[in-house]
Amino acid sequence: MTDAIVKDSNGTTLKDGDSVTLIKDLKVKGTSETIKRGTLVKNIRLNGNPGEIECNTKQVKGLVLKTEFVKKA
Repeated sequence: MTDAIVKDSNGTTLKDGDSVTLIKDLKVKGTSETIKRGTLVKNIRLNGNPGEIECNTKQVKGLVLKTEFVKKA
């Protein structure tokens, strides 16, 4: 989709379909859910913004995460 390089918090390059792990507890805006540190998120999608990825978790569908809060699994 784009040739922008997306990197996680450790500087590892991310691609579509990678799995990532959260490094911080995150509250989800618009819900009462908190996604805990260590949660594995599979099959991420790059959205063209080098600082964000799109994903789905068991609790929340259609989630956008900042790459500074994830590391490649």
